[in-house]
Amino acid sequence: MLAGVVVTMGALAWAAVPFYTWFCQVTGYGGTPNVAAAAPDTILDEMVTVRFDANTDRAMPWEFRPMQREMRLRIGETGLAFYEAWNPTDRVVAGTAAYNVAPDLAGYYFTKIECFCFTEQVLQPGERVEMPVSFYVDPALVSDRDAGRIRNITLSYTFYQTDLPDDYVAPAATPEPPGSQASLSPGAPAPYN
Repeated sequence: MLAGVVVTMGALAWAAVPFYTWFCQVTGYGGTPNVAAAAPDTILDEMVTVRFDANTDRAMPWEFRPMQREMRLRIGETGLAFYEAWNPTDRVVAGTAAYNVAPDLAGYYFTKIECFCFTEQVLQPGERVEMPVSFYVDPALVSDRDAGRIRNITLSYTFYQTDLPDDYVAPAATPEPPGSQASLSPGAPAPYN
């Protein structure tokens, strides 16, 4: 009986993180934005300011930043923002972005259409990429009794290093031209110019 309790507690602890993530995505609880296939038909004349924030976990070697600090748009209007990631290391690094919206109440009305955070990102050594996020603020925000006055929203991402995908295949190396430093055999002196 005691073993059954231990196994049950372990299973519940294991399932807690994915269940909480799912719950937050469905309800917008904890500032987790919603996902939609397209923007709404209604665009209001009221404006909202969206600020962009970027962070990396201590173990993540990338440099990561928003390419714009803030954006003003009408409620219901689709916005397109970009983040930049750079892998300054000499190895391939994969990462996944966790995200949230502040204040928390705005998470229910902040909706993403497309986002780099939906999939794992893999950067080659020295690679720099611009990653888009397409979003809108649902017009239903203005009629919410508690969130109706929110006009400043912060979209924040934190990148975490992850294992390379199982199906990852390194891109084919381009051959170096004859006489280049990389084409020399190890220990051979560089040619004089």
